[in-house]
Amino acid sequence: MVLNGIDRISEYDNVFRGKRLGLITSISGVNVKLRASIDILSEKYTLAALFSPEHGVRGNVEAGGVVDTYQDPYSGIPVYSLYRKESKRFTDEMLEGIDVLVYDIQDVGTRYYTFISTMYYACQECEKRQMEFIILDRPNPLGDKAEGNLLQEGYESFVGAYPLCMRYGLTIGELAGMIYAEQGYSFPLTVIPVQGWQRDMLFPETGNLWVMPSLGLPRFESALLYPGTCLFEGTNLSEGRGTSAPFEIIGAPYVDGYRFAQYMNGRKLPGVLFSPVYFTPTASKHAGEACEGIHIHVSDVHAVEACRTGLELLFGFRELYPEHFSYLPPFREGGRKSVELLFGSDEISKEDASLQNILEKFEKDSQSFTARKQQYHLYG
Repeated sequence: MVLNGIDRISEYDNVFRGKRLGLITSISGVNVKLRASIDILSEKYTLAALFSPEHGVRGNVEAGGVVDTYQDPYSGIPVYSLYRKESKRFTDEMLEGIDVLVYDIQDVGTRYYTFISTMYYACQECEKRQMEFIILDRPNPLGDKAEGNLLQEGYESFVGAYPLCMRYGLTIGELAGMIYAEQGYSFPLTVIPVQGWQRDMLFPETGNLWVMPSLGLPRFESALLYPGTCLFEGTNLSEGRGTSAPFEIIGAPYVDGYRFAQYMNGRKLPGVLFSPVYFTPTASKHAGEACEGIHIHVSDVHAVEACRTGLELLFGFRELYPEHFSYLPPFREGGRKSVELLFGSDEISKEDASLQNILEKFEKDSQSFTARKQQYHLYG
């Protein structure tokens, strides 16, 4: 069984002892026995504050829901929100009485997942204050593989805060090391490494139990497809929220599921097959409406190319339903479309966008990023 950073804190007792800790965590911050890192750290050390990313420290807030500042009912420790409507940043008040920030959240290896934006902002705050930062590392559930395009300058947002590929093939500790080196930071950074993980391991091979990092990713397969199918959050198609298989089911009231499944299976994409699906979402887009679409089945977890799969699906819907398919408008007047923020450029939303050109960009960017990230690898 792979051990996470939280499982190894006794080996690094000197890093924690005698310091007032502020913990950034969520529902996935548990040890291999599923005991919360909040409870483990508060029992052994002085845990002075909790910091909540999207979804809350106990995972009780829906996607995009604003997190309030409150007192954790189980530990009695104050919880400060890093997912406020007005800001995703720390304040002086939050960090008063804190010596060290600690980060323990299961990442999903995808650029848009906002937990890594929170980690990046924490790095910036630690650099400004020269505050110590400890990362309790965890395996990247998607392994070492990099896929998709790089975030382009000018498209930074909370769903794309750093120039990474869509699927980036680093653990959270390795990513912190990359940011630290590339930004020339000097604050004290400690990564408590995982034990027993090899780079080509996907999550099912770690021996660990899957804890939903958010309700939108109930299974490993959801997370494996997420680097590609998350793009549908920026369209008028349902990405499966409000169903039992978010990011595995894609559809809308205007889709013919049977014909579209035939079309996608004809594309012969590696590691996936498609079946028609008929569903009525209970929440999010098209809630209460009868929809048709496709269910993506992973036939080979090591062969699947999630970013290509998502892109092929998106262009399939564009081609077959040109009168109905659309991208969602910007959240605010004059802003960028949400799909452009997710994609990290406006290339995907152009009327003359070319599937082949974007796939070629995917190949070029993923190759260059693979070479760039290797110097930050902590594991073989």
